[in-house]
Amino acid sequence: MPILTYQLQPDGLLVQSDRGRLILTPYSSGAIRVRYTERSEFSNKPSLMIVAQPDEHVCFDVQESEASLLFSTDNLTIAINRQTLAFTYRDATGYLLTREPRRGGKTLEPVDVTVSVFDEAAISEDSENVDGVRMRAGNVHKVVDRQAYHTRLEFEWADGEALYGLGSHEEGMLNLRGQHQYLYQQNMKAVVPVLVSTRGYGVLLDSCSLMTFHDDDSGSYLWTDVDDELDYYFIYGPEFDQIVHQLRLLTGSAPMLPKWAFGYIQSKERYVSQAELIETVREYRTCGLPLDCIVQDWKSWTGDLWGQKSLDPERYPDPRQLMNDLHALHARLMLSIWPTMQPGGANWSEMHSQGFLLGNQATYDAFNPAARACYWKQANEGLFSYGVDAWWCDCTEPFEADWHGALKPEPEERMRINAEEAKRYLDPETINAYSLLHSEGIYKGQRAVTRSKRVVNLTRSAYAGQQRYSTITWSGDLAANWETLRQQIPAGLNFCVTGLPYWTLDIGAFFVKRKPELWFWCGDYDQGIEDLGYRELYVRWFQYGAFLPMFRAHGTDTPREIWCFGNPGEPVYDILVRYLHLRYRLMPYIYSLAGQVTHQEYTMMRLLPFDFRHDPNAYDIDDEYMFGPAFLVCPVTKPMYFAPNSTPLEGVEKTRPVYLPSGSNWYDFWTGKRYTGGQTILADAPLEIMPLYVRSGSIVPIGPTIQFTSDQPDAPVELWVYPGRDGVFTLYDDEGDNYNYERGSFATIHMTWQDSTRQLTLDDRQGSYPGMQVSKAFRVVIADGKSFDPRAEETQAREFFYDGKRIVVDL
Repeated sequence: MPILTYQLQPDGLLVQSDRGRLILTPYSSGAIRVRYTERSEFSNKPSLMIVAQPDEHVCFDVQESEASLLFSTDNLTIAINRQTLAFTYRDATGYLLTREPRRGGKTLEPVDVTVSVFDEAAISEDSENVDGVRMRAGNVHKVVDRQAYHTRLEFEWADGEALYGLGSHEEGMLNLRGQHQYLYQQNMKAVVPVLVSTRGYGVLLDSCSLMTFHDDDSGSYLWTDVDDELDYYFIYGPEFDQIVHQLRLLTGSAPMLPKWAFGYIQSKERYVSQAELIETVREYRTCGLPLDCIVQDWKSWTGDLWGQKSLDPERYPDPRQLMNDLHALHARLMLSIWPTMQPGGANWSEMHSQGFLLGNQATYDAFNPAARACYWKQANEGLFSYGVDAWWCDCTEPFEADWHGALKPEPEERMRINAEEAKRYLDPETINAYSLLHSEGIYKGQRAVTRSKRVVNLTRSAYAGQQRYSTITWSGDLAANWETLRQQIPAGLNFCVTGLPYWTLDIGAFFVKRKPELWFWCGDYDQGIEDLGYRELYVRWFQYGAFLPMFRAHGTDTPREIWCFGNPGEPVYDILVRYLHLRYRLMPYIYSLAGQVTHQEYTMMRLLPFDFRHDPNAYDIDDEYMFGPAFLVCPVTKPMYFAPNSTPLEGVEKTRPVYLPSGSNWYDFWTGKRYTGGQTILADAPLEIMPLYVRSGSIVPIGPTIQFTSDQPDAPVELWVYPGRDGVFTLYDDEGDNYNYERGSFATIHMTWQDSTRQLTLDDRQGSYPGMQVSKAFRVVIADGKSFDPRAEETQAREFFYDGKRIVVDL
């Protein structure tokens, strides 16, 4: 399809060929939007994921050569083949980023779009499974609504190039080269249509339909099922942090979560009463175990009124007193709410009377702004107005078709039946975006009610842009076995590289036992916490969870409270307590990372190429990651002591291999021993140790031993310095749980370590907030050779007082 004409426009380049029209629009010098259609006009539908507008101040240029049109900004050049419209992408130095096949890489295939028509007599079939109530409409007719396209965007990826992203998926892939992935929302799939490459670029596909990714015998491409046009953004970094920054400029920044959301969150399936919730939190306080939040799972409503957003008065007789009691214990409540409602309840009746339900007459229409407002009104009146602190928006992919039966369907069959079930009730062009719109309603609803309480929304699905609504995505209902634990590490890393910063999982897995009649209920531990094999798995999962953005235990089949795993003085109990205290001692570090997420578009859970893109040995490391700039986290993902049924294992080495990326020296966090980067070592990993390494040049602020995140705000903070190269860190703090930071109410202290002079400099404090401690005690520890104990403060430390003015400490 040769170029016939081209035209410079104020916002970009329009190209006309004999097969349609292309337009390139710069949103920044490193982010170019590309649209392609065979129609006479481009679509004017607003994007559900993009909030940015083109930057009219971006300079771009178009040059001609015999073979190509060259579209250039300061950072990018796209060469467009005159004969085939094939794109070649290069940076400003001419370095090849990627290219399409020479024959062309953009394909549109016309397709009829069918939607459902629901007869007045449609029958809703009521069924309840382990994932909640399901209502299904019968007598559904399909009609052709309009015509759209299947779209296909092809690439020729380079040898040695690694690709990441596409969201959180259960299969455990990290580097997506040589793989394929089906992109639809499901219990254990959270889709984000973003790819990021080690060659320094990313691709954001603006589509909300079913999609597939291929880099296999079928080709190398992204395919979408139903779109008005091919619409994507090509993003130049080259570093991953710069790519994420551009993604958030396009799709929205992540607001601050409250400080308590980074503490320990205790959940299980399920607490059944007001009294049990309070009793559990009191036991944590009595035992001296840190805790910030307890979670009320499903069925807090009355009887069978599934999805009703109010508490059962028999089991929760005084919601306001419940919240007062929890808050007096310095704990918060997160509560589960669902998008599907059982007919008969007050919430359902209100939705039904106003026509706000989808075709199954049970799930509310999150694509309707008025329905979203109604849903929030119900949540506010029934729950939030009493003081509920956080939302657990469960089942935000409300239509699934594979969560039953003894045999797990084949991947292609799962894609087909789940997509068809979603298309039964949603427009095929938007089946992946339900969670995005649902999250918008919760966020905007709460923000309209108060500025004093930050939105927290734990949700099972995700989409590009959802980070702007204060969501944390968890990876679904997992089964307790070692393979699942291993697969979760790349799942979280591929999620966070897409620009959504907050991801977590069910520590210990949701399903612990095995039920042969259900393919997904496939845990290895029918004895639950009585099985020493499960206790070992739980410890390793808990250690990993302590270095996730949200630290949360949850599941069914067996208890999850810390004391259920033993008594003080017993190994498993003591190890869990060790990592619980470690999480809280690292709170100044973690909350500073959260500040960077919001104010600097940072990512705290980082696959290795974020920091070591020029080390190809790091590309396929799928069981290590960086937690912020300092910590290399190396979870243990194999049993060393017990198999299921408490069967002892013999002759298993208590070690794991660890690759230490090149370009840095590394310190064993537990012993202070120093290692050279660019090598694989055999790390000691007995049950009490998850290998942790700290990058040389790091400054790690470590707080006191506390019981909740707002405990002891005036206590000294230790600054652990890991010498070997120069380093920086910015300590962040604010009021912890309101939106005053949006008006500048926060403070930062920029710290610099100069290795050659062994000087630590704290610059002038920037900013302030109500209640800020003006003068603060710090204790500096040079970590070389120092062991770390989460339960003890370091005795050999240089203490000084900081009053907000620049100070240089010689060490």
